[in-house]
Amino acid sequence: MISQVSSRQCTVELQALPSRIRQVRRIVSAQLRYWNLDCLIEKAALGVTELLTNVHQHAKPDKVCTVEIEFLLGRLTVSVHDHDPRLPAVAVPPGGPDPLATSGRGLALIEAVSESWGARPQGEAGKVVWFTLPIPSAAPLGIPAVPAYGTAGGGPFREPVPFGDGAEVVDAVRGHAAVRSAVAG
Repeated sequence: MISQVSSRQCTVELQALPSRIRQVRRIVSAQLRYWNLDCLIEKAALGVTELLTNVHQHAKPDKVCTVEIEFLLGRLTVSVHDHDPRLPAVAVPPGGPDPLATSGRGLALIEAVSESWGARPQGEAGKVVWFTLPIPSAAPLGIPAVPAYGTAGGGPFREPVPFGDGAEVVDAVRGHAAVRSAVAG
């Protein structure tokens, strides 16, 4: 399920499968374009991909997670909540990272591109792993007043519309009934 909780926050619930990760990258990119934060798309998409890949590869008992992006106080915060209580750590093997390794560098990449990152336990509900990106001072801040993406409501998540394999985009602000989507399962 995709919902825009406020004009500065968007939440996506999904099962962290490779095909879903690509969809979430597109959703994050669309939301950042809507917020006039195109300059953060590359870093945010990279970070959310790494966090969701970690859920896909490591989370137990299931792969269900929630991605939240929030634009507040000059920062973009991207967080992923999953049901696994184990906290992640940057893995640095003895002798440094293997330049030919195909995995094991996700959190190091997030650390390199973000302003800050961390993980916090959520008790028996799992954990949240997050990172922040500063909004460049030259970025035009704010929500555009002109409708975007061809919707009458002014944003990518204003009216339920088909998304990929039958998922629907839902706007919680306008009170549309929540729709369980194929993205979640």
